[in-house]
Amino acid sequence: MLIDADESQLVLVDFQARLKPVMLDADAVWANAARLATLAQALNVPTWGTEQNPSRLGEMPPEIRSHCRQVLAKMQFSAVEEGLGEWLQPEPEQAPRGNARSLPRHLQKPQPGAQERKTIVLAGCEAHICLMQTALDLLEDEFEVWVVTDACSSRTERNRDAAYDRLAGAGAELVTAEMVAFEWIRSAEHPAFKLLQSLFK
Repeated sequence: MLIDADESQLVLVDFQARLKPVMLDADAVWANAARLATLAQALNVPTWGTEQNPSRLGEMPPEIRSHCRQVLAKMQFSAVEEGLGEWLQPEPEQAPRGNARSLPRHLQKPQPGAQERKTIVLAGCEAHICLMQTALDLLEDEFEVWVVTDACSSRTERNRDAAYDRLAGAGAELVTAEMVAFEWIRSAEHPAFKLLQSLFK
């Protein structure tokens, strides 16, 4: 039941400039998202971002956006409705082209498919709207969803906590940023352990 870095993807939902001033504990939440994104990059954990109506709400800050492979601009509250689920699936295996006899030997053997990463570590805001709707759709699509509670926020505590209750009831796991980081690393002998210590000191 530990989170495996080799099976994980990180999704950062709507960490946007104009949302931050009205979110609970915004500085700590944004900082935890940036920490996770930094560690994910060091561990080759694919990181994706979303932005809700960015022309109105602004973009992600560079310290988060720079770690994302792609950022999905969306109008739907669930990022899955706008195509996030396709980003999270591995590329389909390409069949070798040309005459099989003329191909080099290594191409004639069946190639392993791209690794599936079905563990989605999810952080963002608002917890009870875009994050929750995205998480519920990912669960429906048979991903494992781990919601990083100290890297999520809403405008009110009641809305945020109601989202956590509903997500836990639907099958999402509730975790903290440090839980994720230490489970990704697993050992003080890991090459990225010093980075982890510098991020979570």
